Amino acid sequence: MARKRIDHDRLFKELLSTFFEEFLLLFFPDVYEHIDVHHLSFLSEELFTDVTAGEKHRVDLLVETKVKGEDGLVIVHVEHQSYTQRTFPERMFLYFSRLFQKYRRRILPIAIFSYDEQYDEPSSLVMQFPFLTVLDFRFLTVELRKLPWRAYIRHANPVAAALLSKMGYNEDEKVEVKKEFLRMLVRLELDEAKQRLLFGFFETYLRLSEEEEAKLRNEVSQMETKEAKRVMELIVSYEQRGMEKGIQKGIELGIKQGMKQGMKQGRQQGIEEGKLDVVKRMLAKGYDVDTIHELTGLPVETIEKVKQ
Repeated sequence: MARKRIDHDRLFKELLSTFFEEFLLLFFPDVYEHIDVHHLSFLSEELFTDVTAGEKHRVDLLVETKVKGEDGLVIVHVEHQSYTQRTFPERMFLYFSRLFQKYRRRILPIAIFSYDEQYDEPSSLVMQFPFLTVLDFRFLTVELRKLPWRAYIRHANPVAAALLSKMGYNEDEKVEVKKEFLRMLVRLELDEAKQRLLFGFFETYLRLSEEEEAKLRNEVSQMETKEAKRVMELIVSYEQRGMEKGIQKGIELGIKQGMKQGMKQGRQQGIEEGKLDVVKRMLAKGYDVDTIHELTGLPVETIEKVKQ
């Protein structure tokens, strides 16, 4: 079965548009200091056609705002790049020139690179002759893979929490990275919608194996008691959501079968199949029988049978 393609640009746009102020504060504090964050307006997407290459490109994020103490509006353009591209500075300049042509305002261009390769990204496009520099176009950059993730775990910043999943960790550190992400999520105390956004973003890019999840729970249990309890509650709450999805999938399967055998019987069968599938996954992740019984409502005897 083919893996579902990840829409990286959509994920980053959702994260950065939800936490735009936090993004600037985290990576560009000087910009944040000058931008009037009380006057932020997200502009509609711009679609540009590259006639020469025959390609269409959509600008990721445009924010209209003000510089403190100044009249008039400026535009912040944030472009996310999930793969290496030799001509990327040229593309940034083309976006800049076309945006300026349309809005006739000062534009601050920012690029955020999220690919896994180690590559020195240029942050300018220069066109010159021995006797004249015609163009010296520059833009701000964030190269996530080069960032040391441990340097960001003390930030009370939701963008830092989500982007730990794309920073410079190695495979042996994955469990620790997720543990620190969960600790950050607990400390942030966000509403459920924002919390789910961060969790979904993180899990898209850093997903642990069942063995690693068991190691994570073991490390959490050894943390300071109060914090460990809150982090474990967070883990269980998302396990439950996964469990509910499994049950719903089982219900849908059962309903399809039940169209032949009777809707009521099919629904019940689907519920049971969904629960048993969840039990198998929870057992594989190291949950004990009593915890599974409490979360699913299934008899201990049934869970023991699945365990055998």
